[in-house]
Amino acid sequence: MIGSLLVVRSTAGMDMDLVEKHLNMTHILKTLNSWFWWENIWMPVNVTWAHFVDRDGLVFPKPHQLYATIPYAFILLIIRFFSERYVAIPLAKALGIKNVRRVKPQPNPVLESYFRECSKHPSQSEIQGLAKKCNCTVRLVEKWFRRRRNLEIPTVLRKFQEAFWRFSFYLTSSIAGFIFLHDKPWFYDIWQTWVGYPFQTLLPSQYWYYMAEISFYWSLLFTLGIDNKRKDFLAHVVHHLAAIGLMSGSWCGNYVRLGTLVMFVHDTADFWLEAAKMFNYARWEKTCNMLFIIFSIAFFITRIILFPFWILRATLYQPTYYSTTPVIAYFLFNGQLLVLQGLHLYWGYLIFKILRRFIFLKDLKDDRSDEEEEDSVTDNEEEPAKNGNKNGCGSSKHLLNSSHH
Repeated sequence: MIGSLLVVRSTAGMDMDLVEKHLNMTHILKTLNSWFWWENIWMPVNVTWAHFVDRDGLVFPKPHQLYATIPYAFILLIIRFFSERYVAIPLAKALGIKNVRRVKPQPNPVLESYFRECSKHPSQSEIQGLAKKCNCTVRLVEKWFRRRRNLEIPTVLRKFQEAFWRFSFYLTSSIAGFIFLHDKPWFYDIWQTWVGYPFQTLLPSQYWYYMAEISFYWSLLFTLGIDNKRKDFLAHVVHHLAAIGLMSGSWCGNYVRLGTLVMFVHDTADFWLEAAKMFNYARWEKTCNMLFIIFSIAFFITRIILFPFWILRATLYQPTYYSTTPVIAYFLFNGQLLVLQGLHLYWGYLIFKILRRFIFLKDLKDDRSDEEEEDSVTDNEEEPAKNGNKNGCGSSKHLLNSSHH
């Protein structure tokens, strides 16, 4: 009886602890929420969230509308799946890209363990040691590692599909952005982005422009693990997160006019790069070179000239004319924009290196992605026998295997 009472008291005590922890966590979350939405962070002096209630024909962006970007991102992924399957693949075949089947290495626990835990590129002495350990020839061990490395590299067709999807989105968003902005006064006079701020009404075109762009970058984040991995993978993660953070923050603070200009400046260069990649994978060398040069010019104009001297000037300098006490969001947003500009300079440096190599060496190859080693077969070729000769159908080293995004 006494033991039962002790058990009941112990259980009751545990329940009370759980309730107390839950209440504390709820209080912490409410406190953080109130801090995050504190008017002094987002709004000019004497402006509160109550002023952003739709009225008198004025419509304002609302933070909760950003939740819609997640389901929109999955809709984009569905569109991507069908466009890559039913448009990109037939287009790739029309351009002469063959569907490559990878030759899987024979199962070998010793070599697999070494590949995963030690090195994907063992030295010659290490290969000789592994050959003795597995009781096979050095040539077979080299072939095993070559085929195993190839399994982790996307095929040319897969790279073409990804480039086609990004090209399609960037081209569509660039055209839509121009249609949305060409008749707006702030497209020609950036001072107009601050006229009437913060009580600037949200246009339907601005709503859909934002939803599409944020959803697209969410979709890219969702597929980072399966898309073609580049050596500047971390830079792309930072870029996508900074883009989502900037667009979401500018939406909440009603910096929509500036936000649409930032998006337009970025998209107008990117589709040229993706087009260059597609023709690179198809081995249309002259077309690829021409498109990459056009991209380079567009990149340096939009990212190295327009972005810092037009956009950043409007975000860093012009707000001081409208308020002598910048809000905290001023520093947050400009900090992210400066990070973005840092990425522009980094990618600009990589592009400059590629162009310099092209001008002096006539070689327009980007070395940031792993290249497939010659050990794959196409649909029209017979797979070699178990210990047969190496076939010669691997993808040749070519230009622009992967470049800036």
